[in-house]
Amino acid sequence: MIEVELSRIIIDEEKREQVIVLKEKQGSRLLPIVIGMSEAAAIRMQFGGFSPPRPLTHDLMRSLIDALDAQLEKVVIDKLVDSTFHAKLHFLKKDEGIKVVDARPSDSIALAVRTKSPIFVEEGVFDKLSGGI
Repeated sequence: MIEVELSRIIIDEEKREQVIVLKEKQGSRLLPIVIGMSEAAAIRMQFGGFSPPRPLTHDLMRSLIDALDAQLEKVVIDKLVDSTFHAKLHFLKKDEGIKVVDARPSDSIALAVRTKSPIFVEEGVFDKLSGGI
């Protein structure tokens, strides 16, 4: 697994797409992922320091994790199938070990930036990108 960090968010008004770009922490490879408008907004709000008066979806998820006495150990983008990325949330629950939950990468990254959890990409995902999707 390769640890990555959020490099930038690109908004393409013409195509009406939002792209998050993940970059290897110890390398130069980039992973662009097209995401929805609301997920892009959720990620941008977190970096912009905006605090909504009521919890939005990803803030609610963070609160639920805290209330259940768990922590998001890491996010893993583990597959690329038919041009669609897949991710897993790895939760650590005291006395219960690791629990893995399937999730969209966009939601996973929005949650990771709120919990300051690391993001990883399986090597095979990078391999598929370099070999063509």
